[in-house]
Amino acid sequence: MMGCKCGTQVILCNLPVRFDTYKGCSHGCKYCFAQKKQNIAKIQKSETVEALRSFIEGKRGRETAWCDWNIPIHWGGMSDPFQPIEKNIRASYECLKLLAETKYPFVVSTKGKLVVDPEYLDLLAQCNCVVQVSMVCSKYDPLEPGTPPYEERLKIVRTLAGRVQRVIVRVQPYMPEVFKDVMANIPRLADAGVYGIVVEGMKFYKAKKGMVKIGGDHCYPLNVLRPHFEAIRAEAHRHGLKFYAGENRLRAMGDSMTCCGIDGLEGFKGNGYNLCMLMNGKNPEPTELMKQIGTGGCFQSLNQVAGINKKISKQSFYGLMQEELSNKTDYYRRMFGLDD
Repeated sequence: MMGCKCGTQVILCNLPVRFDTYKGCSHGCKYCFAQKKQNIAKIQKSETVEALRSFIEGKRGRETAWCDWNIPIHWGGMSDPFQPIEKNIRASYECLKLLAETKYPFVVSTKGKLVVDPEYLDLLAQCNCVVQVSMVCSKYDPLEPGTPPYEERLKIVRTLAGRVQRVIVRVQPYMPEVFKDVMANIPRLADAGVYGIVVEGMKFYKAKKGMVKIGGDHCYPLNVLRPHFEAIRAEAHRHGLKFYAGENRLRAMGDSMTCCGIDGLEGFKGNGYNLCMLMNGKNPEPTELMKQIGTGGCFQSLNQVAGINKKISKQSFYGLMQEELSNKTDYYRRMFGLDD
């Protein structure tokens, strides 16, 4: 049975456990990173409600063996759970019923208008959740042909606010060309009841003039992004919004190192033991379970080499995290912007 996954994000993210009800997406966003990994035009069901129930009940697979608490699930990392096909298949609706019943904490990411359909909204209001809506500005509308336009999403956000724990707006992926538009929209987001915004720069697969290569991506240099993030943060704070930096190189600029907006919420405990926290001087401590042999299965996705399964099975989550840091210190210093 497929279930909640935890792969390469485990070194970067405080909420690395992901769940997707679908493979593929009809939004057709021109910049989508998932297109690199699969043909997303073909939509099919992915993880099941039974697999979700299993995780909620404390059962762990190879990739999540390190986690022995109710870590919030990030739902919708690779495919929108509330895209149009959900109206017919209703896989996400079945999961929502379970999440409403169990009150298990989760963060869900969407651009779909189905999220405010009365039967879905009524369930979300019973859930222990943070809803993230991706929306940069109206200039992105042509880049997102299968989604509600920006102004409609603003209405969606207004409807959600007050019915769920928090609404977070994802200003992702951000391009400097829309700086003025983003700044102008901040007071409108505050008026709509948004709790905070998370900003992350666009990443390109092909080299572009003026970009810097970070890992496998071509990114805006920090001397371009940093002043924009500083100005957006100041404007967000001026209007009572929290600011989070989804950009790995600028994560410490945010109001929390957990950039999805769960800070301070009761029952929302992420995993602080990762390279982003370690390298930013946060001194996280591993749990006792993380030190046990056989808890590092999620590291297989970071090391696709022959014989890696056998090696990983003889090590702990803690040991593999330390080894990853030791073997690739310079690589991660660059990834987290520590040399800029």
